[in-house]
Amino acid sequence: MKSTNLGIESRLETAARIGFGSRAVRWLAYLGLCAAYLQGGLVKLTDFHGALGEMAHFGLAPAPLFAAAVIVLELGASLMILTGRLRWLGALGLAGFTLLATGLALRYWELPAGPGRFGAENAFYEHLGLVGGFLLIAWLDLHGDESGKI
Repeated sequence: MKSTNLGIESRLETAARIGFGSRAVRWLAYLGLCAAYLQGGLVKLTDFHGALGEMAHFGLAPAPLFAAAVIVLELGASLMILTGRLRWLGALGLAGFTLLATGLALRYWELPAGPGRFGAENAFYEHLGLVGGFLLIAWLDLHGDESGKI
């Protein structure tokens, strides 16, 4: 029975490598992780007044400086990841940014029980998952995972 399971596992792994082992799939994974940052950076860039309001809402001053820095980080780090140029640095940048922004914006423990707290708590842990994904990208890039180079 054990050797049969190993045969099935081996065949499943071979099929998965064929389906998910391509550079295109890896690039789509990078794009998926960067999607919110690309969208956020572009929205802030095209609605700078709205970006200033967001910075003010979170008490970040001077708002223009923080808004510009966030735009540059979200777009620049995403492009670093997608192009493979200093991918590890872009990934660490977005990991650190996400961790700081999550702690600033999603302090669910300060909210009263109810749907608002429930949603903030879920978003908090989802963002920690993004941090983990970016740390994994940096780790793979720094450890010479040549299959990850675009």
